[in-house]
Amino acid sequence: MVEFTLPKNSRVTEGKVWPKPAGAKRLMEFRIYRWNPDDGANPRIDTFFVDRDECGPMVLDAIIWIKSKIDATLTFRRSCREGVCGSCSMNIDGVNTLACTLALEDVKQPVRIFPLPHQDVVKDLVPDMNGFYAQYASIEPWLKTSSPTPEKEWLQSKQEREKLDGLYECILCACCSTSCPSYWWNPERFLGPATLLQSYRWLVDSRDEATGEPLDELEDPFRLYRCHTILNCASACPKGLNPAKAIAEIKKLMVTRQL
Repeated sequence: MVEFTLPKNSRVTEGKVWPKPAGAKRLMEFRIYRWNPDDGANPRIDTFFVDRDECGPMVLDAIIWIKSKIDATLTFRRSCREGVCGSCSMNIDGVNTLACTLALEDVKQPVRIFPLPHQDVVKDLVPDMNGFYAQYASIEPWLKTSSPTPEKEWLQSKQEREKLDGLYECILCACCSTSCPSYWWNPERFLGPATLLQSYRWLVDSRDEATGEPLDELEDPFRLYRCHTILNCASACPKGLNPAKAIAEIKKLMVTRQL
């Protein structure tokens, strides 16, 4: 009989329960994953109580309030606070999403917050994104042309431009890739939903003249074909995009060029 257990230093323990803010009338409970690589301790879940009357309306506002008012060592990424940069992607109540666009009114107490799943953790809510960005760089996400450079710009028709809708909006937050079981099991070889969606964005761009090269690079049992279209990626995307559809379109391009 096979028994699967986590190493002792990976087991998540109960952490500190911080005092409730004095005089607060509307409290909201947060249970947040904590891990510090420098202290040698196991990961833990700390409990915080946020005064809703002193806090903004979004989950990110609550996390910032906790860092400012309770525990300055709480570590997380954030930047734009407008759902544009993708920095504050994390797992909130079991769903990968952006903390800056998720309203406190839309979550149930206690709010459970973890870093993006199946990524190495740098500290607390900060995942290691180096592998993810390296995969993105591997598709060479820029316009490639062989024609002479025009005097002004590369022109597109309105219809050609519309083909990029649902693709260019990707902010590389990694919510989709880290929700994908195929990416969990093969992160070194399967490019994942986000990178493949970005690849299709350039493949379908009418101004790009090197379509064959990226398709050659994707002709591999793992890079593209580990997608089994379970649509976790589409469910997780905070921008409402559908990476699985883009991956299916790449597979169609693969078949078409063989005919």
